[in-house]
Amino acid sequence: MAIHPIEYRYGTEEMKLVWSEANRLGKIMSVEAALAKAEADIGLIPRVAADMIEASIDMVETGRVNEIEDEIHHDMMAVVIAISEKCGEDAGKWVHFGATSNDMLDTATGLQLKEAVKILENKMQRLLEVLLLQADEHKYLVCAGRTHGQIGVPTTYGLRFAIWASEVSRHIERLEQLKPRLLVGQMTGAVGTQAAFGKDGIEVQKRVMEYLDIGSVDVSNQIIQRDRHAEFVMWMGNTVTTMDKICIEIRSLQRSEIAEVEESFRKKQVGSSTMPHKRNPIKSEQICGLARIVRAMVEPELLNNTLWDERDLTNSSCERIVFPEACVLTDHIIKLSIGVIENLRFYPDNIRRNLDLLRGLNMGEAVMIELAMRGVGRQEAHELVRSSAMESHESGKHFKDVLLANPDVANYLSEEDITSLVDPDKYIGTAVEQVEMLVEKLRAK
Repeated sequence: MAIHPIEYRYGTEEMKLVWSEANRLGKIMSVEAALAKAEADIGLIPRVAADMIEASIDMVETGRVNEIEDEIHHDMMAVVIAISEKCGEDAGKWVHFGATSNDMLDTATGLQLKEAVKILENKMQRLLEVLLLQADEHKYLVCAGRTHGQIGVPTTYGLRFAIWASEVSRHIERLEQLKPRLLVGQMTGAVGTQAAFGKDGIEVQKRVMEYLDIGSVDVSNQIIQRDRHAEFVMWMGNTVTTMDKICIEIRSLQRSEIAEVEESFRKKQVGSSTMPHKRNPIKSEQICGLARIVRAMVEPELLNNTLWDERDLTNSSCERIVFPEACVLTDHIIKLSIGVIENLRFYPDNIRRNLDLLRGLNMGEAVMIELAMRGVGRQEAHELVRSSAMESHESGKHFKDVLLANPDVANYLSEEDITSLVDPDKYIGTAVEQVEMLVEKLRAK
């Protein structure tokens, strides 16, 4: 019986597989096999035993491990016993030699995280590509800029997408930078001294991680320190917050009274059970909702770093939930974001209508700057334009007409000047150039 929505509603199969019980067990046994081979390399255990252990791990069944755990109430020893049963008595006595449970469990987590990070990297690159495509395609599409929810001077849709692309690019950089700290394993024993491996502990750890193709801790106690994992969970929280931000903007711009962009809406899609006309931004809303869950994982993982002495067990149960849920939901959110952004529908007529909604008032800055450049003091120009703007607002007259009727303005600006200054298409500064530079820069990486 499925209970958690991840089981039947959210998440991609590739990410779910990473955190599946079977894959988890497989990674743990891979670590056991790597340990045996490393120990055989330096003569700690017989080579034939290491070969038998490696050959046996594929025969261990999840059901048998669970059966043993139900009896002994220790998950890692259940795996050790299950492997020992398959490789025979002579080889079985060398399984897990010198290691502690978390040498296996934390290193297995590192292997799972390596797979998860690869999936996230691929999707983030695709998301970046989609944002750059939209930025480039709409670099000339002038629209109303807004601050405090109010229409301001013009901007372009290309610049909006470029800003988001730049942010996603930084997330990709952060993920690359944290990989050496995150994707590591350990073989340090009960409290970190490697005493059970004798003088060979450092070499054992080095060889195990080489076999597994994963980084190695420099020092540790019984567990890998959780500042590493907390950084990754914070990365996920930061990343999904960018998706949240983008989708809040899309939802706002899809409001009926704004209606500049819209999520794709399928031919037979239903928006409401009672209002047949509705075209709701449900994917963007889902992204915003699930982002809250991922962000909520940050504090638990930070607290998982505050364990007693050389360790306690309070992180274990917590991370059984945090790692899979955060990874699955982050992956799901990125995938949804790609679809939403890639398939956005634009309404140019509405974009132009909103750009002209204030009857030229949103061009006040352009007029003020020009007046200042023609000899009116900046503060005086500001007051001159502000008073004209307030008159336009109260009277309902077009800003251009109010300016033309103002003799103080007419002393400096002609009708042709004012007509040009209140044209939003002529006041986008370097927006196009900024977009082109960013697209070129990020595509060159």
